[in-house]
Parts: sequence; structure tokens; C-alpha cells
Amino acid sequence: MINEWGAGFYPGGTLEALMTKKGYAVAVVDGRGTGRRGADFKKQTYKRLGVLESQDQVAAAKYLGSQPWADAGRIAIWGWSYGGYNALMAMSEGTPVFKCGVAVAPVTDWRYYDAPYTERFMLQPKENADGYAEASAINRIDKLHGKVLIIHGLNDDNVFFSNSASYIDALVNRGIDFDMQIYPGKEHSITGRNYRLHLFNRIIRFFEENL
Repeated sequence: MINEWGAGFYPGGTLEALMTKKGYAVAVVDGRGTGRRGADFKKQTYKRLGVLESQDQVAAAKYLGSQPWADAGRIAIWGWSYGGYNALMAMSEGTPVFKCGVAVAPVTDWRYYDAPYTERFMLQPKENADGYAEASAINRIDKLHGKVLIIHGLNDDNVFFSNSASYIDALVNRGIDFDMQIYPGKEHSITGRNYRLHLFNRIIRFFEENL
């Protein structure tokens, strides 16, 4: 597997490579809405971002859990940015498939994200109120299964920290335990060798403690 996003920040390799070295099996799932499989496949998520993608992540996890070499009770999910959002959505799909998950710099409600990007897929909130409600990870929080680690750079100018702050507020108000890692002064990519190494080790330690 090649993960080009963020390559070069840490010479030890990607998080996935580090996880495999520790004996974890790693899978990458390109669910509905991703490219290179035709326009119909890509456009299925129009006006309902995150809904079908999270269903596909759950379906893939169930399939992997059915394999003789896998432990269905020890499956985790992680993602960064949209992937972090997808991880939260999948953990809140209503099916207890994931024992734990990590969301780095996640969008948690599309009303908080960049309007020109969001409205290409979701239209304006007044035009697609039900779609925005359905696509909100915060609105799904009562269905959250598994321990979650949220990571965010405080100077993130792409996915504002308010996304994680609002999600955390909802967790606290429901009495849901969670882990949190903040990086002061860091933006969306959380760059720098020491920071990236710290981030990777934080995620790996979380998986070791919760899987």
C-alpha cells in the first residue's frame, strides 16, 4: 500500500507501515464517492456526504472480521481530515464493529467547513437541511461505539479546531469517555519530524491500549 499524502514528514514511514511492522493487518477501503470507478460511483454521495462512505467502511470491517486470520473483536479505524470525519461517522453507524478509532483534524459538521467546497456537494444548508443533519457526526454521537481519540492542531486553517471542540462538547454532555491530543501552533498537516513522530506514537499507543 502506498500512502502519498504526508509522505516525507517522517523517515520511518507512514503510520500504516509502522502498524504492519508491529503485526497489525492494515486495509484501505475506497468506498462510494471515491474516484477511478466511474461517475455513477463517485456521485452517489451528492447531498449526503459521509453517509454511504461510512456504511462501506462498516461493511468492509465486517468482511475483514469474518476472515480466519482476523480477530473481529479487535478492529479499529483511523483517518485524517475527511478520513477522520469518516472514521467518526463509521463508528456511529449504529453497529458495534470498531473497538476504537482515531480521528485527526476531523470535520464534524459540514456547516463548520469551507463553504465553496461543501456547497459543491451539499448545496447550501437552507437548500439541503436534512442532508446536513444526516451528514453531521455530532448528530450521530448517541450511536457512537468504541473508544475514540481525537487529534487536532490548534492553528488548523483548513478544518478549524471548532469542529473537534463541538464534538468534544457533545461527548462531555453525554458522559462519553474519550482521548484527546492537541498540538499548539500546528496547522492541518501537523508537520515537523518531532511532531509527526509524536503523533504516530500517540496513535500506536492508543491502539495498543484499546485493541
